[in-house]
Amino acid sequence: MDFEFTQEQQQFSDALRRWMEKDYTFEHRKKILHSETGVSSDAWNTLTELGMTALPVPEEQGGFSGSAIDMMVVMKEIGRGLVVEPYLATALGAQFLNLAGKQESLLEQVATGELKLAAALGEKQARFDLFDITTTAAASGDGYVLNGTKVVVIHGGQADQLIVSARSGGAQRDTKGISLFLVPANAAGVNRRDYRTIDGQRAADIRLENVQVPASALLGAAGEGWEILDAAADYGVTLLCAEAIGAMEALNASTLDYLKTRQQFGVPIGKFQALQHRMAEMFMQYQQASSMATLAAVKVASSDPVERRRTVSAAKARVGQAARFVGQQAVQLHGGMGVTDELPAAHHFKRLTMIEQTLGDTDYHLARFVAQPGFSQAA
Repeated sequence: MDFEFTQEQQQFSDALRRWMEKDYTFEHRKKILHSETGVSSDAWNTLTELGMTALPVPEEQGGFSGSAIDMMVVMKEIGRGLVVEPYLATALGAQFLNLAGKQESLLEQVATGELKLAAALGEKQARFDLFDITTTAAASGDGYVLNGTKVVVIHGGQADQLIVSARSGGAQRDTKGISLFLVPANAAGVNRRDYRTIDGQRAADIRLENVQVPASALLGAAGEGWEILDAAADYGVTLLCAEAIGAMEALNASTLDYLKTRQQFGVPIGKFQALQHRMAEMFMQYQQASSMATLAAVKVASSDPVERRRTVSAAKARVGQAARFVGQQAVQLHGGMGVTDELPAAHHFKRLTMIEQTLGDTDYHLARFVAQPGFSQAA
């Protein structure tokens, strides 16, 4: 298998990196973080001009029909540059629309950057079990009425439309009876509490109080939304793994530079063999995680859901382990400076910490991997 990026993929990567080095520097990002909105419309417009918002959209809707590998290229650069714009949330939302079908008009708006999306999936009692849903969708006339609360919705406060999972039937933890709805963020009864997370990103808790939506807001068939939800979540995990790889790559590079410049006893501390061994282990952890993230990007579109779940969960678990090791080592090797806001290293570590807690942590995905059919026989 050829693991080299194509010329077009490399061009996407280079274009993003040039923009970040010129107009989305660490200092520029800090200004955005402390702005009133926590995001930048100029940065979003640049991402649109570079074709990033069109990448996950089918060609028929003005996009580039980008594969998960194409998206991996972009997400690595976003992880390296610590981009705080709602790109991940919108790309995940676009995947929901792709899987549900019949959403051509909205996908066209995603491609042009007009529409920002967010996936409102998590609930306070569910932890990482996306099928644990208490939000209800009651049939009413020719539509539905939604009631419930969604928590830690990534960029939920910046979205124009929300993709909401709700229960239209079945028990609280059944996979049957789950329906997916597209809800305007400004609809009557939608209350959003926006806040900044520890990594500088934005999230929101969203309360739905008698929110009325038409039947056309339903994504897929009523009560049959689990397969779409499960597949889209795996796609989101794959994007997160790629972002983590970019963050780890940046951490390794900044730590190596620090070891070459910080001096003790008249020599750079990078001359000490013990620290060289730690850098070598950081590099190996990164390489192993990168291989698994690439495999997940290849397999996430598999027609076999068992293969998809197994590979994606294996990747998230391995990436999570590597992210923890690389992040902790980078902070320790930087010394006290490693936890200050003045250095990008601290921000990369915080972002890796949040990625670990998004769409399932290492323990969750190890358990999911083990639970897939055929594991006990293979073991």
